[in-house]
Amino acid sequence: MVENQILLEVKGLKTHFILDEGVVRAVDGASFDVLRGKTMAIVGESGCGKSVTAQSVLRIVPPPGEIIAGEINYYRYAQGSDTFSMADVIDLATLDPRGSEIRKIRGNEIAIVFQEPMTSLSPVHTMGNQIMEVILLHQEVSKEEAREKAIDMLERVGMPRPAQTVDSYPFELSGGMRQRGMIAMALSCNPSLLIADEPTTALDVTTEAQILDLMRELQDDMGMAIMYITHNLGVVAEMAEEVVVMYLGKVAERASVDAIFHNPLHPYTRALLRSIPRIEQARGQRLEAIKGMVPDPFWVPDGCEFNPRCSSVHGICHREEPPWIEAEPGHWVRCHLYA
Repeated sequence: MVENQILLEVKGLKTHFILDEGVVRAVDGASFDVLRGKTMAIVGESGCGKSVTAQSVLRIVPPPGEIIAGEINYYRYAQGSDTFSMADVIDLATLDPRGSEIRKIRGNEIAIVFQEPMTSLSPVHTMGNQIMEVILLHQEVSKEEAREKAIDMLERVGMPRPAQTVDSYPFELSGGMRQRGMIAMALSCNPSLLIADEPTTALDVTTEAQILDLMRELQDDMGMAIMYITHNLGVVAEMAEEVVVMYLGKVAERASVDAIFHNPLHPYTRALLRSIPRIEQARGQRLEAIKGMVPDPFWVPDGCEFNPRCSSVHGICHREEPPWIEAEPGHWVRCHLYA
């Protein structure tokens, strides 16, 4: 595989929720790339548009949300190929969310693992039947072959006694086992891109470490890209090569994981990093929290959205939106400090 090949290119994405009270700009002009075989993390506080960005890619934004502008270009490479034709570039934003074309991609070429598997899995169908449903939908195999593949996938994700677990219902499994089952379902068709929407938030730290190790191992084996959505910067440091920092629907900063951790530019990114608990922190010392809260989405501040909480705010920050600047090669930031 050629290095730095784009698999997913998001350009100026705007996903808004039009309500009686007003318009919620959940995603408001986001742009980023996901490279083949790499992990790109999207980080930020709750309410900053991370999950809606993921839902936009798969065209599963719940109503009344809709994509009103932007492109989501998916580059479809032939199996084992490093090239594509222009006919193989699909703008997912233009597809009918209920149409056959997006259904061929969703769950097959682009798959997703959600935060809480119990809300995503059917309680009245066995784990095996739910994995088999995905396989039968996208592959020309018999039910017997689909069942064998489901068992193989459960074994591959480290599920204990997969031949028996395939007939278990989700409520009979622990949280970690259910999440392994969700990963098995997502990867059953060997997708090019896995979207992981806070997949370990509901798990204890030991199970979280096991799931993260599993995802890295499967990524190496299958060569897939991962778009990892999280608020946990420790996970970002462990998993990602590229990082997108989102705030109130916009991308505040975008750079390599090394640049984000060793040379953060945006005041919001710096504040996020300062809020991480540290081993050397004195006992009883308070954690450094970001002042204030994410604003009400109906009342977005003028100028820079972060200005009410920023420690480096200037007069222009209250009046004008900051420009999108490449402050260093490959290191982009939306901030007046670098204009």
